[in-house]
Amino acid sequence: MSQLFTPFQLGSVELSNRVVVSPMCQYSADDGVAGDWHLQHLIQLGCSGAGLVMLEATAIERRGRITHGCLGLYSDACESALIRVMSAVRRFGGSTRFGIQLAHAGRKASAHRPWEKGGDPLGPGDDPWQTMAPSAISYDTGWPAPDALGERGMERILSSFHDAAHRAARIGFEVVEVHAAHGYLLHEFLSPLANHRQDRYGISLVNRMRFPLAVVQSVREALPEDIVLGVRITGTDWSEEGWLPDDAVAFVRQLQPLGVGYVCVSSGGIIPSVAAPVAPGYQIPLAAKVKRETGINTRAVGMIVTPEQAEDVIVSGHADMVCMARAFLDNPRWVWHATEQLDASVSYPPQYARAKRSIWPGAALIRPLSD
Repeated sequence: MSQLFTPFQLGSVELSNRVVVSPMCQYSADDGVAGDWHLQHLIQLGCSGAGLVMLEATAIERRGRITHGCLGLYSDACESALIRVMSAVRRFGGSTRFGIQLAHAGRKASAHRPWEKGGDPLGPGDDPWQTMAPSAISYDTGWPAPDALGERGMERILSSFHDAAHRAARIGFEVVEVHAAHGYLLHEFLSPLANHRQDRYGISLVNRMRFPLAVVQSVREALPEDIVLGVRITGTDWSEEGWLPDDAVAFVRQLQPLGVGYVCVSSGGIIPSVAAPVAPGYQIPLAAKVKRETGINTRAVGMIVTPEQAEDVIVSGHADMVCMARAFLDNPRWVWHATEQLDASVSYPPQYARAKRSIWPGAALIRPLSD
C-alpha cells in the first residue's frame, strides 16, 4: 500500500494524502490583486488531487513584493479578489485543502519579473521602490542598498503580517505559512551573511531569531486555533559562514512553543555567489535532520520528481509530506499518474474520469508504467 497516498492529520486539518503543491510565484497580479490567471492556475492545481495546495508567496505590504506582479494581501482589493478566486477554486478542488504563504521580500524586492530582464532590480524608469533589510547590505553587485530597518519599520512589518493573517482567515484558508527562507526578509534576519546588526536583533543566533519569532507569534495570535500555522525555513545557506543545519534545528525548537504545526525545509537564496548542490532530492537530508531532532511535522522539498522518489521520502520517515513545485507546472496531473505507478487511487473530476488507465487503453501508450 502506498504511504504517499495515505491521509495525514495536520493539526485540525485532514489531508487526503501527503502530496503538497509548493508555493510558486506567478508574477501576474495587479498591485497585489489576483486576476483571471490565478483563477485558472489554481483551479488546475485544485483538480490535481494533491492533499494541499499552497498559494504563492503573498506580500504582506506593497513594499514587500518581489516584483510589480507579485500577489499581495495588504488591501481590501487584494482580499476581495482572493475571495472571488478561492470561491471558484473550491468548487472544483474536491478533497484538496488550500493554504497561503505570507511573505516579505526584504532586500530582494523591487525587481523585474523573471522573464523581464532576468529578474534584475528595477531601474529609475521602472517605478522602483526603496527596499529594506536587517542591514544596509545589497543582495548582489548592481543591486541597490536596502535601508536598515529601525524599530518603527519592524513594528510596521509585524502589524502587516498580523493584518494579512486576519485577511487570510476571513478568506477561508485552512493553512497559513510564514516565509522565512530563500533570502527574503525573515531569512535575512536569521542569516549572518545578511544580518550584520550590532543590537538585540543581531550577532548571536538568539538575537537573529528574535524578529522572525516575533512575526510568527504575531501571525499565530491573528489566526483562529483551527487554522494550521506553518513556516518555510532554510535548512542551510550552503556556506560555513552562513545559516547552518544546526541553526535550523534550534530555530524550529523555538517555533514549536509558538503553535507552529509544521515546517517546510528548503535552502539557499541568501546570496547569489553561493550555489546549492542541486540534484534529485538534495534537500531531503535537511528535512530529515529537522524531523529527527525536533519531531515536528515536516515537509521535504527540492527536486522531488518521480512517484517512487516521493514514496521513499514518506516510507523512510525522512518527512511527513512531500512538496513539489515545478513538477506540477510541467504536469498538473502528476498525482493522477503517480497513483497509477504506486497502485493507489485518487478522486478524479468526473468530467475527466474517462481518461483513467482502467477505462482508456490509450493511457498505456502515453504513460507506460515503468518496469
